[in-house]
Amino acid sequence: MSDHASDGAATPSEAPVAENPYGGASSATGGPKRVRTRHFQNAKRDGIKITGLTSYDQLTARIFDEAGIDFLLVGDSAGNNVLGYETTLPVTVDELIPLTRAVAGAVERSFVIADMPFGSYENGPDEALHTAIRFMKEAGAHAVKLEGGERSHKQIRRIVGAGIPVMAHIGYTPQSEHGLGGHIIQGRGEGVKQLLADARAVQDAGAFAVVLEMVPADAARQVTELLHIPTISVGGGPHCDGQLLVWTDWAGLTTGRIPRFVKQYANLAGVLGDAAREWRADVASGAYPTEEHSY
Repeated sequence: MSDHASDGAATPSEAPVAENPYGGASSATGGPKRVRTRHFQNAKRDGIKITGLTSYDQLTARIFDEAGIDFLLVGDSAGNNVLGYETTLPVTVDELIPLTRAVAGAVERSFVIADMPFGSYENGPDEALHTAIRFMKEAGAHAVKLEGGERSHKQIRRIVGAGIPVMAHIGYTPQSEHGLGGHIIQGRGEGVKQLLADARAVQDAGAFAVVLEMVPADAARQVTELLHIPTISVGGGPHCDGQLLVWTDWAGLTTGRIPRFVKQYANLAGVLGDAAREWRADVASGAYPTEEHSY
């Protein structure tokens, strides 16, 4: 949700900083303005693209916040990227709460969304609300995300009714990978009817935005045109109102298979590996530490 300065405009030091309705600076001295759910709706209305990344710690959260990323998702993808699990399914609420607390405590502008892990909302609206309340009270989250369209609309309605914003998630839903038969693109052929039905269901339930994961670009376009809430693409193509990526994929830290829809903007695995080898060699040779690095 970023604005672009026009040619010939005054430099930042010369011009006053106007209020940005999409979560930018509120004044020249007042610091950044927190992104809210209304900014997502404004962005869709005005055709301003929304940006999101996952984050699981205060270091990356602060970096992404300062870079102007609109929302940070403390995803159950922490299972693969932090906790060493093969899938997201074993992740628990108790594991995600401290990660969410770290991210929420590090940001000034970004909207922090906590992922509700498998087994924390499927038993019905009461369980879903209990989980959402824990993320808000114990972790300081600004919203929660949960998977499922028609099957989850009652849970979404209950959480929203309690005053907690919900981001929905349809298309390919990783927590249902066994039921879906693996990493299978959703919304192809006749499947687009179910995708549209799921989209309507989460909007009607009160979700403020919806993630579309691994769906054909044309299907995502149809959903985006249908809904008045923003659509967020995770492999849903360019027609959605925003984009979300797992930061370790995007930054080249993930080992193994990278999804086709990911563009890598860095090679942190290479950078860290080179640095570790250089440090090890310096220690072995006695080049580190020197007097400069000693008390």
